[in-house]
Amino acid sequence: MQKPLRILMLLENNPYLKDIRVRQEAQSLAKEGYTVTVICPHSKGRFSHDVHEGVRVYSYPPPPGGEGLIGYAVEYGYSLVMAFFYSLYCFLRRGFDVIHAHNPPDLYFIIARMYKLLGKTFVFDHHDLSPELYRYSRFGEEGSEKVYRALMALEIATFKAADYVIATNASYRQVALERGQRKPEQITIVRNGPDMAKLATAVQELEPVANPPGKTVIGFLGIIGFQDGADYLLHAVNELVHTHGRTDFLCRIVGDGAAVPSLKQQVEEQNTGDYVEFVGWVPHTTVPRYLQSFDICAAPEPKNIYTDQCTMIKMMEYMSVAKPIVAFDLTEHRRSAGEAAVYAQANDPADYAAKIITLLDDPDLRARLGQVGRQRMEDELAWEHQEKALLGLYAKITTKQ
Repeated sequence: MQKPLRILMLLENNPYLKDIRVRQEAQSLAKEGYTVTVICPHSKGRFSHDVHEGVRVYSYPPPPGGEGLIGYAVEYGYSLVMAFFYSLYCFLRRGFDVIHAHNPPDLYFIIARMYKLLGKTFVFDHHDLSPELYRYSRFGEEGSEKVYRALMALEIATFKAADYVIATNASYRQVALERGQRKPEQITIVRNGPDMAKLATAVQELEPVANPPGKTVIGFLGIIGFQDGADYLLHAVNELVHTHGRTDFLCRIVGDGAAVPSLKQQVEEQNTGDYVEFVGWVPHTTVPRYLQSFDICAAPEPKNIYTDQCTMIKMMEYMSVAKPIVAFDLTEHRRSAGEAAVYAQANDPADYAAKIITLLDDPDLRARLGQVGRQRMEDELAWEHQEKALLGLYAKITTKQ
């Protein structure tokens, strides 16, 4: 009988406990008997060594924050160095068989290449299309062509180094096939999806957050970056209040991120403060309290080449608790939500507001859409289904060791 693989996961853009996808993958593999170690930044800025549900986690202080090319270069360079030294420590202390790297950034192939010389397997877990994120979602025309080309080169280098690729959806699989030149048998789709059993337990144990009397709550949940479209949601709120005269709602924004200061300024400028609540970041264990409080869920990511190919985990969480969704009409949004959402014309806040009004005025429609979404999760999209693909990949890797 073969000994279970030892897996070293590299994560840069989140602490372990804040990254739902990484945490679920690591826990599923650990439960299956694999030895899993994660290297990542620490949420409170210190070095630490912890064990969470059978997963060993080595954390380092995150780099100082910074914007622009220099800021990202410092962040990613520092993180690459920290990941390398921790990987060397893990290699010498306990050893490992597989490097499983989560992007962004697309730099961990540098570390993986070294260990591949020693016979280790490299799995690239493709979370983000970094070149498209830079050019089409984050910086647009202000972005540098040289930076875009560099990001493209780094992504292709990562694909070429990878023995196996995990794609989050069909669009990412196509990128791996075409741009990454990977073979179909090297690619496994593992979608984002909540653990329905854990969510059901949490919903039973936690009381929902109280809602103001007479208000329908429009909820947004997740990391709030500039690419996540919360500004479009606030423009729609402005339409609801100042164009349609609606005062029967509250927009509750749960999460934190780089875009929050500009969003708060936007609310002030639009004079919609009475209708918007910024909750901030909440521990994942309390997320079900807020999900339950939402009557209508917002997925306001604007349509561009980047977002059109992305699966947003917030969509899965909304559907898991049977909530209706308002979204812009994106390819992967439709693949995820299907008929559990109403879709506004791309990047049109006025139409987004109109779709919200449709749901504000029709509780029966909200209930029907919510049930459709819940059924999609139970039948196809929940983590219970996705982990089978992940474990299947690692069973294949095990047989080839």
